[in-house]
Amino acid sequence: HRLIEEFMILANVAAAEELIRLRRPLLFRVHEEPSPEKLDALREVAEASGFTLAKGQVLKTSHLNRLLAQAEGTEFDELLNISTLRSMTQAYYHPENFGHFGLALKSYAHFTSPIRRYSDLIVHRALILGHGWGKDGLSPADIETLEETATHISETERRSMAAERDTTDRYLAAYLADRVGNEFAGRISGVTRFGCFVRLDETGADGLIPIRTIGREFFHYDANAQTLTGADSGLVIGIGQRVTVRLAEAVPVTGGLMLELLEIEAQGRPGGAQAKRGKRVMRRPGAAKAKAGKLKRKVERRRR
Repeated sequence: HRLIEEFMILANVAAAEELIRLRRPLLFRVHEEPSPEKLDALREVAEASGFTLAKGQVLKTSHLNRLLAQAEGTEFDELLNISTLRSMTQAYYHPENFGHFGLALKSYAHFTSPIRRYSDLIVHRALILGHGWGKDGLSPADIETLEETATHISETERRSMAAERDTTDRYLAAYLADRVGNEFAGRISGVTRFGCFVRLDETGADGLIPIRTIGREFFHYDANAQTLTGADSGLVIGIGQRVTVRLAEAVPVTGGLMLELLEIEAQGRPGGAQAKRGKRVMRRPGAAKAKAGKLKRKVERRRR
């Protein structure tokens, strides 16, 4: 499979280079380099894990490959893989050549792909026009609307990918619906202000642990480091950590999975042994101080 993939990539490069040589219009598969903000976030995650990502120089794909190679086999393997993927921009089609950062290629077009795409046909027709192989080449109207075509097929590609993900989520939720209450091992795959996502080892399904169900304290969200930190306990929840969860809810219609955090790595259960059962109260920073201030003002008024 990897050998065939290599042949396909070379064919795509050859088609793009030939059309550039012929000075014929075509659609390139563009993958631009990550934004400085996303790179800074990745750099922070790498440094927190004990690795380094060069700063102050032009980023190359080889730098990221070196980082991933260093992390391979370590406890931070999954964390850095996910973080690197999230730092990447989304590939798209465009008549201008902006290069393909992910593959470290200057010129890349979809001449062939595992699933036949309309972008492939554009390149085929461009080659027919460029070499005078028949009447099925790009027409003047095709060339004039090439940028609009690129935008359209980029959008339909994203829509089909979203539909595929949604379908998979629904099937997984239907499969797990009979296992509500069971415990599963997994790894944190995403952190947000409202909770964290966990990818289950057994099925690869992603479920949400709502922030309101984790302990009885306020959690600070760090968008750059992708962590949640307990204001009282100091518990740090971050991407890549191993967890044990209980499946609380599975909704096949929406594909949603709700999870309850039972254990996180070697830190044990959130809230510790002294955590009380019952209604969970969210404590916000400064809430206790504000309450104390109100009580003080009431006492002063009564004294007067």
